[in-house]
Amino acid sequence: TDAQNLANPNLVVLLVGNKRDLEEDRQVSFLEASQFAQENDLMFLEASALTGENVEEAFLQCAKTILSKVETGELDPNKLGSGIQHGETAIRRFQRQSTSTSVNPPSCSGCKI
Repeated sequence: TDAQNLANPNLVVLLVGNKRDLEEDRQVSFLEASQFAQENDLMFLEASALTGENVEEAFLQCAKTILSKVETGELDPNKLGSGIQHGETAIRRFQRQSTSTSVNPPSCSGCKI
């Protein structure tokens, strides 16, 4: 994919088939989507924003994959350009972005990977 060609080689990409709850309106079969994901080195799952099915799992899969890459040394969160921000800098940046909206910043005091 273009994103994979232009981004960090350790980019984690998850293809999400949405509207899992509308099986009767399906336009792409599970097999077809799964094969596409495999051919393009993507993770894949189906989800439903309406029912919430697999929505959290999508984020968890990405986080687990990133953590695994950090643990094996494929990703170095301390290296500039790794695509990972952690520690106080990431929290301050998030809070600065959040203050421009009506959403309250997270109550996190030093979350780290």
